[in-house]
Amino acid sequence: MQALEFLNGGLLRLSWLELVLATLAMTHITIAAVTIYLHRSQAHRALDLHPIISHFFRLWLWLSTGMQTRDWVAVHRKHHAKCESADDPHSPQVKGLRTVLWRGAELYMAEKVNEETIDRYGHGTPDDWMERRLYSRWTWQGCGAMLIADVVLFGAAGLAVWGVQMMWIPVFAAGVVNGIGHFWGYRNFDVADASANIVPWGVLIGGEELHNNHHTYPTSAKLSARWYEFDLGWCYIRTLQWLRLAKVLRLAPVPRLAGARHVVDLQTLQALVSNRYDLLSRYARATRKTLSDELARLRLSSRLSAHDYDRFAGLKTWVARRSAAVPEMHRKTLAELMGHSGVIKTLIEMRDELASIWQHAASSRDEMLGRLQGWVARAEASGIRALMDAAARIRSYAPAPAAS
Repeated sequence: MQALEFLNGGLLRLSWLELVLATLAMTHITIAAVTIYLHRSQAHRALDLHPIISHFFRLWLWLSTGMQTRDWVAVHRKHHAKCESADDPHSPQVKGLRTVLWRGAELYMAEKVNEETIDRYGHGTPDDWMERRLYSRWTWQGCGAMLIADVVLFGAAGLAVWGVQMMWIPVFAAGVVNGIGHFWGYRNFDVADASANIVPWGVLIGGEELHNNHHTYPTSAKLSARWYEFDLGWCYIRTLQWLRLAKVLRLAPVPRLAGARHVVDLQTLQALVSNRYDLLSRYARATRKTLSDELARLRLSSRLSAHDYDRFAGLKTWVARRSAAVPEMHRKTLAELMGHSGVIKTLIEMRDELASIWQHAASSRDEMLGRLQGWVARAEASGIRALMDAAARIRSYAPAPAAS
């Protein structure tokens, strides 16, 4: 009878509501360990953690996921290096959303046994006695210890608690972030990959919901970029920083403006490269507004049918993106739009030309500067407000302050 009574409630004898809350709390600790320790600290070196905090996260991840730091870091770094290509371990653009969403954990397991991936991308991760003798050697035993602890604390219900714990990261990190985060959502920045912010409030997955922001500034310890976005992981990091248990090393650059330069020089080029995503984000918004204005003008002058107006209005997302990123199904319609509006045609072509200035790494600084000077001159002479504003902002970017 005592054994049955124990299995009915365990040591804690929680109510069903308390059991749910305890489960959510433990899974959230796992999420915090992934985003703060594995992702921001280990994979991208955005912050340093105090050894006590770092080791707590290692221990907790061993108990709640069985993952090793080196494996996770290597797979994630390869994802950034090979993003949306056939070598990307988990791109829904290549493997399909259904595959990544429901089999994300399998894709991770398959990649982590690739010795070339681990050797090339797993450098700089812990390699101490605990890692070699415990965490890497006895991988499943950590999850087994968590199972025993759950049953002791919660009784038979601990089996369900353990099951939720074991599924949390495979579903939300391996599936949702890697799948939906590269397939659906909104984008603040037009980076080369398909990353998107799932929602602007990073609570459930500790800030990882802001995936487009992360792919734009991967070494930033803070994932939110707009005033309305919320990164819970950053709140935890700031708390650890206040307690002197963490040191933030890198954040996304904040645009600094100074008086407009009369001459577009090497300092202008350097400032532009540092603030390129800010400029392209503003350029995108201006292009979408110009599209609305142009369509209204063409419709009012009867140069556009209602059908064509609707078709072209559906390109609002794509006129602000790199031409290479426009899906094949929209390219013909976009070409028709450019035939109707020289303003839109100029905006799209000059956007691609602007981005190419810093994308050609092999170009000399003098060549890059010459191309930028030509671009600014034509933008200022275009008479198109969006281009003139972009040129003015380029002249006004201040160089990053020198490191002290």
